[in-house]
Amino acid sequence: MKIAFVIFNGLTTLDFVGIYDPLTRLKTMGFMPDLEWDICAHTEIVKDDRGLGLVPTAIQQPLRSYDILVMPGGFGTRALMRDQNFVDWIRTAEPCKLKVSVCTGALLLGAAGFLSNKRATTHRGAFQELKPFCRTVLEHRIVDEENIVTAGGVAAGIDAGLYLVERLAGAEARLKIAKQMDYPHPLRAGEVAP
Repeated sequence: MKIAFVIFNGLTTLDFVGIYDPLTRLKTMGFMPDLEWDICAHTEIVKDDRGLGLVPTAIQQPLRSYDILVMPGGFGTRALMRDQNFVDWIRTAEPCKLKVSVCTGALLLGAAGFLSNKRATTHRGAFQELKPFCRTVLEHRIVDEENIVTAGGVAAGIDAGLYLVERLAGAEARLKIAKQMDYPHPLRAGEVAP
């Protein structure tokens, strides 16, 4: 299994790292030894919304060969959702079996057409911006539409990562990874919209 973690100028780093950490522990803790990932970008230089530099491992490579696409959010999404070259690049992920967003990364999945007739969530401050791209915007921490999983604002990325760990490797993997991360917050009823 191979994951494409997308990064871009103006992303919120916690949106990326919050989901990256638990998912990559699937490999480092031995639950999925064959798991691979790339840090994918459309530009060679990537800086988050506060100027932190991030280094991509794949630049402008089509995303179709990945099993999972992970799209973080941040203020950079507002310009990118109108950047046709970037949106066309994201559309190359059409064959990916699972597409995931954290926070306003949902706007980019929406701009690429992946949320059509789906329920989704994002940061509360972007609900109105998300509405044109999906069937229904839900105020849930995670919304699971089988091949699309969207997570709410910033710190929801950690929960989404652990949610996907369980989906991919089972409840025991989730518990062990959460314990290793010293992360005590289990999702409660009503935080995930199945």
